[in-house]
Amino acid sequence: MFIRKLFLMFILLAACVTPPPVVNPPIKLFSSEVHQIPRDEQIRMSPDGAVASAHPLASLAGASMLKRGGNAVDAAVAASFVISVVRPQSTGIGGGGFLLFHDADKAKQKVFDFRERAPGRATVDMFLAKNGDYKDLKFDGIKIPNPAVDGHLSVAVPGLVKGILEVHERYGKLDRQTVMAPAIDIAEKGFDVYPALARDIRSRESVLKIFPASRKIFLPKGQPLKAGDRLIQKDLAATLKAISRLGSAAFYEGEIAQKIIAEIKKGQGILSAADLKAYKMIERIPVSGHYRKSRIVSMPPPSSGGTHIIEMLNMLEPYDLSKMNPRGSEYLHLLTEVMRRAFADRAQEMGDSDFVDVPVARLTSKKHALKLMESFNTEQATDSGLFKKVASTGESPSTTHISVIDKWGNAVATTQTVNYSFGSCVVADGTGIILNDEMDDFTTKPGAQNVFGLVTGDKNNIKPWKTPLSSMSPTFVFDESGKPLMVTGSPGGPRIINATLQSIINIVDFKMSPLEAVHATRIHHQWMPDKIYYERDSLDPDVLARLSQMGHKLDKMEAIGDVQAVVVGADGAKIGVSDSRGDGQPAVP
Repeated sequence: MFIRKLFLMFILLAACVTPPPVVNPPIKLFSSEVHQIPRDEQIRMSPDGAVASAHPLASLAGASMLKRGGNAVDAAVAASFVISVVRPQSTGIGGGGFLLFHDADKAKQKVFDFRERAPGRATVDMFLAKNGDYKDLKFDGIKIPNPAVDGHLSVAVPGLVKGILEVHERYGKLDRQTVMAPAIDIAEKGFDVYPALARDIRSRESVLKIFPASRKIFLPKGQPLKAGDRLIQKDLAATLKAISRLGSAAFYEGEIAQKIIAEIKKGQGILSAADLKAYKMIERIPVSGHYRKSRIVSMPPPSSGGTHIIEMLNMLEPYDLSKMNPRGSEYLHLLTEVMRRAFADRAQEMGDSDFVDVPVARLTSKKHALKLMESFNTEQATDSGLFKKVASTGESPSTTHISVIDKWGNAVATTQTVNYSFGSCVVADGTGIILNDEMDDFTTKPGAQNVFGLVTGDKNNIKPWKTPLSSMSPTFVFDESGKPLMVTGSPGGPRIINATLQSIINIVDFKMSPLEAVHATRIHHQWMPDKIYYERDSLDPDVLARLSQMGHKLDKMEAIGDVQAVVVGADGAKIGVSDSRGDGQPAVP
């Protein structure tokens, strides 16, 4: 009911929403008793564009820009600022991300990297004491649980404000004040805390309560906010107003920057005013490949996502998936073996390509895919130990994704994050800004697990101004005529890659409807640990038994990813779909 109330409160932002079509999925879709948004509220369609995001208010803000005559960039930027207000556990202006833009007029794709970067004073051993253990850091006499994840030292240079405003300045149609207005309004007037936000506040309560500015917002009167409480963020509203008036300079050089650095100094952090002033967004060349009759365009390093999505599709291409059961053991075994091989490559080959050699051309070649699959056995699981044992990388599931297509065919896919839930848990006093903890995505201690139980190799060592490796995978699928067919992406740490991959396969190979493609059951394998993760109650017992007989280890999890997608129908309608694994809803102008 809380989502419905929010939806009705802000329905005027997007004017009339096209009623959802009647959908009768022919296959079993993901379901979970903890998700309560009706399935028919997960899809919206319109010839004039669609926005899919992880919160209905963000989607509605984006759709309202399309209704005003704005384009996909205007919609994505408006949605980005709103999602920063309503999902502080996942993203925010103290974080960063990647954005993929398709310019319909020029038929060109652009990639923008505004991910957080290591501060100028960062060192490979910055989190370690002389004995090799993590430093024992305290704030106001209270021990910081994990200095690479919690507190001021874990903060990397934020890039989100610089990135999305620069992209907007170059490609948006509406003015900055217009696209930022919905976020300012929601921050100032507040919104009702939804169950997932309340749950995430409770899960990070022990760290949030250490820092006064964080405690004031999320634990008023000493207690964590509950579902139904009103979250009003006056300081954040003032910060957004300053950015709206003055642009990104207000964040990186003005009073806001001064407050951020003042906060950092309270907790032995190393982020400096010079770091903020020097931050630059990087435009990169997208990775691309062909699968069946479609062209895939995605994120290059320092994300591993696009490279390995194309690599896995190359491995799958020789097999006729359309004749397989998408919930059967034959397909799931093949898919697992493809994932296993790609993630083994990810572990030893990937890093920030500005600092280390990343053989993208080789990894995305058809020849490499064929070579990897020479060891594939249709009846037996491959032992992950047969692949070279090097460290693997992982990052937070607390990320968010936005997909947009406008009426002109322009498209945006953007994935954004503050890393772990609520980032560092530090709010810069007087700004309302949750600061990221992106430094944990580097190798912080040789051989040690990060907060997600994974370790990282030398290619991901900390260096000043280096970008940590990511799995974020904003992706476009183009049809054989070169027009956008699908915009897709997901949060979920390393599960991002496989959730995005399966959404593509469901459209291209299994010809599912957009609703089915997003909601069909998923699996995940990341080479190490050597097990298939599957969503509970999603696979038949005989399928699980057959996979086990083939030598696969199996483990249940609640959900894999939270896909936000826009698909173009045969009639040209833009169909937005939000995953019921999360709290999002799509919107149309």
